[in-house]
Amino acid sequence: MATNTTTPTHEPHDQLRTPKLSTRDKLVLFVLCAAQFMVALDFSVLNVALPTLGDDLGMSRSALQWAVTAFALPSGGFLLLFGRIGDLYGRRRLFLTGLALFGAASLLATFAWDPASFLTGRALQGLGAATIVPTGMSLLTTTFPEGPARDRALGISGTLLSLGFTVGMVAGGVLTDAFGWRSTMALLTLFAVLVLPLAPTLLPESRTPDRPRLDIPGAITVTGGLLALIYALSTAADHGFARPDVITTLIAGVLLLATFTYVESRTPHPLISLPMLRRRMVAWGNLGGLVTFSMMSTVVFVLTLYLQETLHLSSFETGLVFGVQGILSAVAGVYAPKVIGRIGARRTLIASLTGQAAFTATLLTLNTHPWSVWVATAAVSLASMCHLGAIISYGLTVTSGVPDDEQGLATGLVTSTQQIGITIGIPLLGVLATTSGDLMSGVHTVVGIDAAIVVGAALLVAVGLGRNRKADPAAADPATV
Repeated sequence: MATNTTTPTHEPHDQLRTPKLSTRDKLVLFVLCAAQFMVALDFSVLNVALPTLGDDLGMSRSALQWAVTAFALPSGGFLLLFGRIGDLYGRRRLFLTGLALFGAASLLATFAWDPASFLTGRALQGLGAATIVPTGMSLLTTTFPEGPARDRALGISGTLLSLGFTVGMVAGGVLTDAFGWRSTMALLTLFAVLVLPLAPTLLPESRTPDRPRLDIPGAITVTGGLLALIYALSTAADHGFARPDVITTLIAGVLLLATFTYVESRTPHPLISLPMLRRRMVAWGNLGGLVTFSMMSTVVFVLTLYLQETLHLSSFETGLVFGVQGILSAVAGVYAPKVIGRIGARRTLIASLTGQAAFTATLLTLNTHPWSVWVATAAVSLASMCHLGAIISYGLTVTSGVPDDEQGLATGLVTSTQQIGITIGIPLLGVLATTSGDLMSGVHTVVGIDAAIVVGAALLVAVGLGRNRKADPAAADPATV
């Protein structure tokens, strides 16, 4: 084999060295990860409480989807815009603003007196989340230099992101049964109150030095396109794709995003750097992230239906299944950075997607027999461990090698991929399970398609990043040493 003289990202002996963080670094990481965990918690903590919430506030079953959609629309639609504003005018400043807004919105949702006040609180929570997530990730990647320290920080952040979604499902059921649905929103308020006083003294300010003009046409078209797309897919999950408003907003979303691409190619200060999107690490890394998030959220959704409606498990018993999943995901988050340090982010991403597909396919063996609960618990837990590895490795793949002044753009893409992935998975595939005459047959259909999509993505990522071995972050590829 010919020797490649390209210098690897890190020397091999450095990758086996566990980075030591100072006390201040640990506190900074705590603040940033606690905020990310809080947002992840918000995605799922209300799900189990929806029927109780509807009865209390007088919301119809069809209107309950807006309890989720009101949060998903702004949290996914404004991510890129707020990430860029943070780049230009101060990430710390915007992060603190988002925390304060999220806390106030959660308090409003806690004491909501009618559907309008509650949905207003949820929408403001979404805006706060759209501010916290990209600026928090940018602060993390600019605070911790590329290498083992950043790998470890991203590993912890990715673990808590995945764990927050699972913990939200378990905590939502426990809190609702014990204290009512308002306690789920009160929990989020408490998180914001605990984190906000620490952030101003710990977090450094960070912004792009030259502060170019904000790309207003790009901001309008991408935000409008994402809002339309998320609305269409969220509504289709409950009402199907035949509704006129779903078709109209879906077409509008596609057209606006196409317009956004054209605008970005013409403006001197684009919201998204198209050359960045043409980087293989960014493009293929984000594809892996989009698939792992969307397909894993779909598995959790259909498995929840299966456990409760086919096996007739209680909410508490269902929570225990996902509790095991959460524990093993946390374990994976500890070891994933070490795996990345040995074999590189690219290989870890490909292997993780392949593992997620394989363990998801195991769910095809589920049936109506009570012992299937053990198969379901083992399969979803192992799939989630692989999912966690994919989360950490794709985030590292996308952000590595990106200059500090473009970290907001890169992390905005990462977080947009996360939010959009979580949002679109259930509408695209989950609806097949809910509209099927036989739930068991619907679950098998969804699981089969889900696994096929993930393994297809693994193959595409392997081919797409095949020529980038020498740029594989966090590890020196043997071929380059």
